[in-house]
Amino acid sequence: MSSPPPGAARDGAVEDLRVTVGLPIEDEQLLRSVASGLSEVERLLREVVRSDVPAVHEAALHLVEAGGKRFRPLFALLSAQFGPKQGEQVVIAAAAVELVHLATLYHDDVMDEATMRRGAESVNARWDNTVAILTGDFLFAHASRLVADLGTDAARIIAETFGELVTGQMRETVGPGPGVDPVEHYLTVIAQKTGSLIATAGRFGGMMSGADEEQVEALRRFGDIVGTAFQISDDVIDIASPSVELGKAQGTDLREGVRTLPMLYALADPECDPRLRELLAGPIVEDALVGEALGLLRRSSGLERARVTLSDYASRARAELAALPASAARDACESVADYLVARTF
Repeated sequence: MSSPPPGAARDGAVEDLRVTVGLPIEDEQLLRSVASGLSEVERLLREVVRSDVPAVHEAALHLVEAGGKRFRPLFALLSAQFGPKQGEQVVIAAAAVELVHLATLYHDDVMDEATMRRGAESVNARWDNTVAILTGDFLFAHASRLVADLGTDAARIIAETFGELVTGQMRETVGPGPGVDPVEHYLTVIAQKTGSLIATAGRFGGMMSGADEEQVEALRRFGDIVGTAFQISDDVIDIASPSVELGKAQGTDLREGVRTLPMLYALADPECDPRLRELLAGPIVEDALVGEALGLLRRSSGLERARVTLSDYASRARAELAALPASAARDACESVADYLVARTF
């Protein structure tokens, strides 16, 4: 049996780290630092959700073990690279923002009457809505407990973030009022529901590592913009990508009756196909009608306008990085902004 070429084993290990981290980070030292931090976050998440009550423990651990991108703790760890301190507080902050995110997923599944989450049966489907709501509350409580150990500023910030998340959900539930532009309303909703927590992840990472105030604020703004862009990117992909690439059924938003940015842009076009207007009037149940709506959306002006808006958000996010020193960590942040646009084509 021939020996592997020199460095092959090491290259394989580095590639494994890239898969773990989920970002195209080229700097090996940064890659190892972030991967190590993510490992500590995973350990802490499992420790925190532990309960002496078996039903609580099982339900709380359900989504933790289902995995996910872990982008929020990843961004917190990446943001911590701009400060001189890399310690336990960074890991605690990263775990706290992920707990908040997981808690919102439990509540979202109840509101959406979802049956699946991250390839696993949702808690509300496996148990019931009451268990899902209480489990979400349980995770919110533990996130607050973790953040309390980080100081009063951190506690205030996470409380403000809770407020943004709830306000965004309320805005979405109520819908745009009379005279309110549906597009502006939608962008505000996703900034609050998605951007606010990612902004807090960046802010926490910078704060807990001792980065200077200007850098912390730049990380907060970058996270806010990137978080909104992530949702726009998902909106485009849900329409433009075939099921085999999505790993799930196409047109999820259409089936739920959710009007996303490409749909809103299409409906705002005076030349919008009347049949598309008819289909977008409510949830679409039949697969054939979902396919018809997807075809019309792909040919509409809405999809391209959403891509243009996404590119604008990515450019704005990159501009915020000018306040940060040139480094492998800044390069990694830039790659996130580039990836958001690239993944939609």
